[in-house]
Amino acid sequence: MSRTIQVTFDAHDPQSLSRFWAEAMGYRNPPPPGRELEPGQDPFDAWHAFLAEVGVPESEWNSASAAEDPDGDGPRLFFQRVPEGKSAKNRVHLDVRAAPGLEGEERMAALEAECERLVALGAARVERHEPSPPMTAGHIVMTDPEGNEFCLD
Repeated sequence: MSRTIQVTFDAHDPQSLSRFWAEAMGYRNPPPPGRELEPGQDPFDAWHAFLAEVGVPESEWNSASAAEDPDGDGPRLFFQRVPEGKSAKNRVHLDVRAAPGLEGEERMAALEAECERLVALGAARVERHEPSPPMTAGHIVMTDPEGNEFCLD
């Protein structure tokens, strides 16, 4: 029997990091339990109102956050606040499939365009790896706003 997974990120600022990854992945930040978001409503405003209603102290409002695939296909991303900062290279990282089916310069151009978009959202570019068939089609190594490594693949 197969299992579904949730990818959990330790974070300094869960809401900001979940907003970044929702934008990066085409995901959405879900509304609070039993609530619907109005068109254009910021999900974090809805969460803050909900948490205030149920008596959660404001100091705890940014202790966790999530991003979900609106189609329900991809894994849920969960962000939990931790006191310590990132201290070493990730042992596991995400490969964001930004150029499926493309090869050569067309592929690298698509990866560069996505890299530019993600840098504008707060990511950082680390290095570009050129295509080297048959072993690699080329990719770009990046970090998210809190320094977690990922690849545009």
